[in-house]
Amino acid sequence: MDISSGLNQHYEEKVRPCIDLVDTLRSLGVEKDLNLPASAVIGIVTRCPLVLKRKKITKGNNWHGVLSYKKQEKKLKDPAEIENAVLNAQTILAGKGEGISHDMITLEIQSSDVPDLTLIDLPGIARIATGNQPVDIEEQIKGLIEKLIKRQETISLVVVPANIDIATTEALRMASKVDSTGQRTLGILTKPDLVDKGMEETVIKTVNNQEIPLKKGYMIVKCRGQQDINEKLDLVQALEKERQFFDGHSHFRSLLEDRKATIPLLAERLTKELVEHIAKTLPQLQKQLQMKLEKTSEDLKTLGDGVPLDENEKSNFLIMKIRQFNDALEGVKRAEEDLKTSDTRVFSKIRWEFGKWKLALDSKAIKSEFLITFNDILHKLNSHFNAFSHLLRAAKDPIEDFLEEQVQKAEEKIHSQFKMEKIVYSQDELYSSQLNIVKQKSLSGYGLKASFVNADVREMAYHLTSYLKITCDRLANQIPLIVQYHMVDQYISQLQNAMLAMIGGKNPGMLLREDSGVALKRKELKERLERLKKAGKVLSKFVHSA
Repeated sequence: MDISSGLNQHYEEKVRPCIDLVDTLRSLGVEKDLNLPASAVIGIVTRCPLVLKRKKITKGNNWHGVLSYKKQEKKLKDPAEIENAVLNAQTILAGKGEGISHDMITLEIQSSDVPDLTLIDLPGIARIATGNQPVDIEEQIKGLIEKLIKRQETISLVVVPANIDIATTEALRMASKVDSTGQRTLGILTKPDLVDKGMEETVIKTVNNQEIPLKKGYMIVKCRGQQDINEKLDLVQALEKERQFFDGHSHFRSLLEDRKATIPLLAERLTKELVEHIAKTLPQLQKQLQMKLEKTSEDLKTLGDGVPLDENEKSNFLIMKIRQFNDALEGVKRAEEDLKTSDTRVFSKIRWEFGKWKLALDSKAIKSEFLITFNDILHKLNSHFNAFSHLLRAAKDPIEDFLEEQVQKAEEKIHSQFKMEKIVYSQDELYSSQLNIVKQKSLSGYGLKASFVNADVREMAYHLTSYLKITCDRLANQIPLIVQYHMVDQYISQLQNAMLAMIGGKNPGMLLREDSGVALKRKELKERLERLKKAGKVLSKFVHSA
């Protein structure tokens, strides 16, 4: 097997599947939902993000191109058609002026002369608005670039002319802002033919990573100039001309020998970097996909399948929704509620407050407040009826009315309980038992046993301490019982009855009228779920075949 066929086999077995994986995921549209591994170019003048997919074909020498954006597609038969096709797409997406758009253009090229590589070309940074550009054009472009390059899944390719001070370039400054250690940044120097005499050594030091170090280092290339384009210099001739430039340059020849110069070596390097990056980020991508799938499924479940059109089915649908809500309320009452939407059961929160009340009594700090918060009930209401604003409003009235009613009843009983405590009473047997316990504690070192304490005073203290303990225990049980009876049992029962009364009392069609945005949201969630499921299958197939 010769070297060429060996390299081709390596590409087909290792490189092509990795790049095809991400391209397939991107074509499914999951970039709206997931951060896909990518190489983003900063510093080239475009008005929209341009996804450039280059695929090497081994059979035949035919060149194929397809430009697509916003579900539109244009087939290209010749490389000369690319410029006008991209300009037209940019005009449609970003307008006739010189503004920008966040909408992506995808250009796919298949040829035997290109490497397997996918890049995202981002708009160049404009510092001052010119012509009919928006006044805030710089902020717009920086926002668009930063949105993509701040993702850990993105390799930033910073393109800088070799004849300027690289430290002052905005592109490198932006990359450094989101990747301070340079782990995800590769510098690319261009226009080496414009470097002033005497500055060549500075360029060599930069490419050799000795000036502004980046983990991924630097490459240098010489692209076609305007004269080459005017003379219609084809790609093969242009690459040969570039190689001859570096090979014949007294200073830059060493960079070619170190495989840090020319476009073909840059393409090879970028492909290697991207493949390694894809392999590195794959586990996190799978985790991210699973989380999005679960969240989307849950959101769709919350919205439901929508309201039936048939009137009888509408009534049944309303009955089902109300029963589901009542079942959730019953779970609260029985301390058996589902914990999917909350970390702690309502009953557990109440018990915690009751415990604080007991501690307050034990420490003789009689003043205490019960925060029994029924945000949980409102949360359950929203989760069940969120798509139906009329039903939600109709259900909120009894929630608030009954809460106020039961709070008032509970307060009345608690006040009565404290009034009754003015009457000194305890069962004789209970009192005698408690008195014996207090006296026994006194024998084992209780302060009242001291010799200087008068016997009558000591006896009175025994009785007061015993009765206070009985009273505190009684209040520790009775007050929570009153609260639980009114604020949980009675309140929820009233609420359940009111919900059932809605079934026959109002027009189901009115109660079940969906908000205008709900149907659109459901459609978006269904589409997202579908593409995430497809992406999951693609990822799973890739992992098992790797």
